[in-house]
Amino acid sequence: KSQSDYELLDSGNEEKLERYGDVILSRPDPQALWNKNLNKAEWDKAGGVFIRMPKDSQWKMKGGVPEKWQIEFGGLKFWIRPTAFKHTGIFPEHLSNWDWIREQIISRHHGVSTVIPVKTGIQSQCQRLDSRLRGNDNDMPVKVLNLFGYTGGATLAAAQAGAEVVHVDGSKVAIGWARDNAEISGLADKPIRWMLDDAVKFVKREIKRGHKYDAIIMDP
Repeated sequence: KSQSDYELLDSGNEEKLERYGDVILSRPDPQALWNKNLNKAEWDKAGGVFIRMPKDSQWKMKGGVPEKWQIEFGGLKFWIRPTAFKHTGIFPEHLSNWDWIREQIISRHHGVSTVIPVKTGIQSQCQRLDSRLRGNDNDMPVKVLNLFGYTGGATLAAAQAGAEVVHVDGSKVAIGWARDNAEISGLADKPIRWMLDDAVKFVKREIKRGHKYDAIIMDP
């Protein structure tokens, strides 16, 4: 399935132009050191522009742009909500990481190399594999620890593939956002523990408890 709800339209001159669903956003990107391809008229179509100032950076939104809206991306659903830190709620460049996480979990379950390209339907394939896994009492689920979990992209991808996940983040807002994403993605009943905690302190306590994981994701 193509990523119809997200598109990188252009980048350059330390900015990027992206489409999230029906909304086009322009925001800074200090790594985009090349020149833009599209002309000013195309960039001016953005419904929201992040204005960076020394003391009070903020989004400037046109009328009609909602406070938040849903998109489908990488076989999951996310709430998009532009924040004061220029973030939107997902990092689209992490899509290949989520696919790799799914592949590793499913390969561990079934002992074979499994590739699930988006176009073949991630959700339906993961549901079939998860159903097969639940029917095998001897196959223990993969245990995943996701530190700095943010709004849950990696957590949801792992849970979708059949893993038990502990999601850790120090932000109450991010935890709530991730749980909302799990709900709209149809994953609210998956075995995910949502931990509002400092990542380093949580890990130290887990070591003392003797708790172990098959995989640890660290993306601060």
